[in-house]
Amino acid sequence: MKQQILIVGAGFGGMWTALSATRLFDLHGHNEVEVTVLAPQAELRVRPRFYEPDAHRLVAPIGELFDAVGVKFIKGAVDTIDAQQKRVGYIDASGTRQVCCYDKLVLATGSRLAVPDTQGVAQYAFDVDQIEHAVRLEQHLKSLADLPQSQGRNTVVVAGGGFTGIETATEMPARLRAILGADANVEVIIVDRGEKVGASMGAEISQSIAEASDELGVTWRLKSSVVAVDEQGVTLGDGQRIDAKTVVWTTGVRACALTAQIPGERDSLGRLHVDAHLKVIGQNDIFATGDVAYAATDDLGNHALMTCQHAIVLGRHAGNNVAAQILGVAPIAYSQPKYVTCLDLGGWGAVYTEGWDRQVKLTRQEGKTLKTQINTVWIYPPAANREAAWAAADPLIPIA
Repeated sequence: MKQQILIVGAGFGGMWTALSATRLFDLHGHNEVEVTVLAPQAELRVRPRFYEPDAHRLVAPIGELFDAVGVKFIKGAVDTIDAQQKRVGYIDASGTRQVCCYDKLVLATGSRLAVPDTQGVAQYAFDVDQIEHAVRLEQHLKSLADLPQSQGRNTVVVAGGGFTGIETATEMPARLRAILGADANVEVIIVDRGEKVGASMGAEISQSIAEASDELGVTWRLKSSVVAVDEQGVTLGDGQRIDAKTVVWTTGVRACALTAQIPGERDSLGRLHVDAHLKVIGQNDIFATGDVAYAATDDLGNHALMTCQHAIVLGRHAGNNVAAQILGVAPIAYSQPKYVTCLDLGGWGAVYTEGWDRQVKLTRQEGKTLKTQINTVWIYPPAANREAAWAAADPLIPIA
């Protein structure tokens, strides 16, 4: 009977793990291992773009890609992991409970928006964390055109001034005017605890964020937080009231809760501590990748962030190394010392930075051109051709 590598999750980390594992087995002429991906759908959901309109289009089918490289796909949602018995429990496409056993497990289940218990958030706020949520927001925005003119109808409050909050907010003026009319008096407000516009992104990049915000008409309520949300708006910590029919919550993510079912140390975001080869520390047969892995990117103390930039490379290494363990060949230590940021700033353009200190290299249209290339080409799956897919899955590909 073939050994089983089970990859839970078909996002950036999971997809690239599957491609990289089958690549290494092919290089060694080894066909005695079955590589299986278990996930709710055989598609890559392009989550970095969910702040954009038409979110329903932001998926890429990967069933044919998996077929091309010999990956088995199981449609289901995992809810239990038994590390001792080496099996997972899941609900299949028909709603029936099933069990899948493994020899090696790679957890690649990603992250979810950390929804606080702030009054009214669960009932009245929107988010762009999952595709269904982004579609719900879009439907809501379109419905605003059916409401009577009011300042609240024309106002969007974005809670959180981090990466997702900024991209969502700077895209919003154009989205609102496309629905309410080019001359609509719209207001977009970012509520953030920072003392300076874009403070969480770093000093240099914050200058571009402030400039873009001014040009686009996005205002910031700094040193503030939302303490309550209702159907008509938000209440801030200082008691101020903002009337808004649309509130978008973007205040951070946590690793998928399944990490708690695997014995091991976790960081404050729920990510499993892994060694240089992405094996969960203390677990010989379990690897973690993407947003569920707390992985060092270099020798300077930096760790992978919950971004597709890191998940793609983490996936390539996790797949290679889980296959290498079975083959008895040397693994490849994960290393990703180069860190870049490309932040979309709506109609202003985009800002591209390099380094963990985010040194600005491109702005406005030059930055936007690069951002468009990243969003529409670079992060999408390779063609459903085994040679092309395996070439792209090589963990030693130079990182641009």
